[in-house]
Amino acid sequence: MPTETHNGLTIFFADATGPTLGSEQDALDLIGETYGTETDMIAVPVARFGPSFFDLSSKQAGHFFQKMQNYGMRLAILGDIGEHTSRSKALTNFVGETNRIGHHRFAATREDLIGGRP
Repeated sequence: MPTETHNGLTIFFADATGPTLGSEQDALDLIGETYGTETDMIAVPVARFGPSFFDLSSKQAGHFFQKMQNYGMRLAILGDIGEHTSRSKALTNFVGETNRIGHHRFAATREDLIGGRP
């Protein structure tokens, strides 16, 4: 898994292929992959998350983000989530608020993440 430094952040780019992520244990496993890399943020392709992750009533996203927060890790979800936000005003609001705060990020492309504010 490569790391790159942009805007003063060391970003770990998770593989586009691999097991579906969503549980708190998945968040811990992902954090574990970064040990020794001095990573500030983990960027994960949207395809790695199952559909229920984007259903806020499942609480998967909240627990996943919270686990990352507890371990001082920032999370970026890379890719188009329009399919999910078109069905959920709550998710749209969550994404907007997450990006507004800026600690975690939703970015449509890698370039949007790198060019966006940290």
